[in-house]
Amino acid sequence: MQRHLDAYLDHLRHERQVSVHTLDGYARDLRRLMALCDDEGLPDWTGLDGRRLRRLVATLHQQGQSSRSLARLLSAARGLYRYLIREGLAQQDPASGLSPPKGERRLPKTLDTDRAAQLLDGAREDDFITCRDQAMLELFYSSGLRLSELVGLDLDGLDLAAGLVRVRGKGNKTRELPVGRKARAALDQWLTLRALARPVEAALFISQRGRRLGPRAVQLRVRQAGVRELGQHLHPHMLRHSFASHMLESSQDLRAVQELLGHADIATTQVYTHLDFQHLAKVYDSAHPRAKRKGSSE
Repeated sequence: MQRHLDAYLDHLRHERQVSVHTLDGYARDLRRLMALCDDEGLPDWTGLDGRRLRRLVATLHQQGQSSRSLARLLSAARGLYRYLIREGLAQQDPASGLSPPKGERRLPKTLDTDRAAQLLDGAREDDFITCRDQAMLELFYSSGLRLSELVGLDLDGLDLAAGLVRVRGKGNKTRELPVGRKARAALDQWLTLRALARPVEAALFISQRGRRLGPRAVQLRVRQAGVRELGQHLHPHMLRHSFASHMLESSQDLRAVQELLGHADIATTQVYTHLDFQHLAKVYDSAHPRAKRKGSSE
């Protein structure tokens, strides 16, 4: 079983070229499935059937696993069995027709427009670190980049004259995104200082030693900016969520926001319509004469 699992993970790594994060998640979930097979005394992957897999999903749900985690586990199982069937190592997929238990939909956390402005207008210094971090924050919020997209961005992916950035997203899909005026100004200032660091890589965002910044380093700088400017925890995806929410609130164009975010399925983008409705509901409750609370002096 381990040999076939290793072969499938190599297939994902080299042929499908999935991200390291995705590969780690699939490996973790599939090792959990392999442990189930061991517990059941199954000699190979063909012994796992829908009944056993359904029982595992139910047990994990009772133990507190989220619907999202269980959906990922089933997705990993389907991918494995597609590969095994293709290679003639299995005849059926035990995950076929199985769905994870429905869970409560968690809305993404965002900054409102005032808090976003407070974060981005807070920088005052013009040193290497401050300018680089300001450019990263501006680009996250201006163009809605994922962390992996920003970290993997090279100089040739940025066209300040045209106001565009070209990124490679999930599934190795490339998309072009507009870059706002303030983000272009911050990036222009950063590029001047970047050249002085004698960079050894083509990465847009580098350390003082000229090396590409990794995901952990970017997460740390964003978190520190959140504490310093806002007094709160902040992560790169919150800036992406804020970008999407503010764009949808202003434009009401769900398809355009889907394209900007690089979502394959518009259902993924629709979560931001719920955020927009929450905003509208608050405005309604505070403004409509028949919605105001009793005792209000207004």
